[in-house]
Amino acid sequence: MDKSSDVRAGKFISLILRHNPGAIGITLDPHGFADTSALIQGVAARFAGFSMADLERIVAENNKQRYAFNEDKSKIRTRQGHSIKDVDLGLPEKEPPELLYHGTGEKTAPAIRAEGIKKMNRQHVHLSPDRETAVKVGTRHGKPFVFTVKAGEMYRDGYKFYLSENGVWLTEHVPEKYLT
Repeated sequence: MDKSSDVRAGKFISLILRHNPGAIGITLDPHGFADTSALIQGVAARFAGFSMADLERIVAENNKQRYAFNEDKSKIRTRQGHSIKDVDLGLPEKEPPELLYHGTGEKTAPAIRAEGIKKMNRQHVHLSPDRETAVKVGTRHGKPFVFTVKAGEMYRDGYKFYLSENGVWLTEHVPEKYLT
């Protein structure tokens, strides 16, 4: 597969593993893992010739390190971003740094200022450890706008935080009072 096919296949895999495994007739276990062979077979129905080598390359080269295999590569999952309610990634609660960042589009900034950051259709709000990453995330939504989140204060006030294996911080909601 060429680079553009890898990108398209990667987006399709993300859709399957985060939101709709039934689209290719597979299921996820309680921790979000799918059978790797079944995933490859389902992806190959859309991307002819898709193989384990293609999947390994997409996993290794994904700039967000979005995917994770189990130890023997018989199962695969995405590290966060699920809209499927019953997925438990098993991430331990962790104390965040004082500040985290949330990138969004400029057009959504007024609503976030008024209501805080909501998880919307996902299980968690995603926060970046640095401003540069948040700008990149915001760019996907138009002209970027970055909120600074007073994560340390939130944590001390009883909010839970989790750190995904690829460095994305997760929490349930960020009330507006913790935003600057």
